[in-house]
Amino acid sequence: MKTLFFCPMWGMESLGYAEAARRVKAAGYDGMEIAVWDGKYDEAVKAVKDNGLQLILMAFCVGETFADMKKSYAQWLEKTTSYKPLFINSHTGKDFHTYEQNCDLIRLAAEAQAKTGVKIIHETHRGRFTYSAPATQHYFSTFPELRLTADFSHWVNVAESYLADQGDNMSRAIERTDHIHCRVGHPQGPQVSDPRAPEWKNALETHAKWWDNVRDLQVKKGAAQLTVTCEFGPAPGYLPTLPYTQQPVVSQWDVNVFMKDYLKKRWNL
Repeated sequence: MKTLFFCPMWGMESLGYAEAARRVKAAGYDGMEIAVWDGKYDEAVKAVKDNGLQLILMAFCVGETFADMKKSYAQWLEKTTSYKPLFINSHTGKDFHTYEQNCDLIRLAAEAQAKTGVKIIHETHRGRFTYSAPATQHYFSTFPELRLTADFSHWVNVAESYLADQGDNMSRAIERTDHIHCRVGHPQGPQVSDPRAPEWKNALETHAKWWDNVRDLQVKKGAAQLTVTCEFGPAPGYLPTLPYTQQPVVSQWDVNVFMKDYLKKRWNL
């Protein structure tokens, strides 16, 4: 089974798509995962293809009302699928939507997938229908074909624990996982300050064992490939900064390259 590593455009917006893609290629990634908030899809896709990289696009729900969100989501899906990426990573629904409303959006994604042939998977993320491990379980029975992007850092944060008491929930989520976001979270936040630091050894190992399980299951299923995006986020926000100066405590780029190399070594790739 091939394991492909992707770099997020998130945090490199100041470089522009062409320069970011060149940097990603030189660092040994296989592709880029991009949320095209600026609408420059043609430019983004060209930069990725010109550098021989594979492409994952992202889709979102935005708006003041559910009707607005459903409309915007349909537009995101129509636009992103038209570029025939490897797949769409979707930020679907909201934690405050009703179960039925979130189901409407999941069905919308399923319809877009069936119509276009482009796979659409749903990221585990705070604020979305997948905001926690237990909340997500309810959707598995309704949608047997539901597939996930596993960013378990969010679930760790929401549960304020490393989910040791949610083994069954995690096992079911891992069975549904097709794509990994290898961010490392902790009980008080979705991103540790630096996964290389000894104080975060347990957090890194806990997440890595989940990723091992995802990979092992994909191998057992005979999957052709597994995709991983090294998605530690930038400052300000995800990446901690020093007070007053707002100086990032580490380099986002260096941490994401470390995560790629760490998993390659761990998995003997």
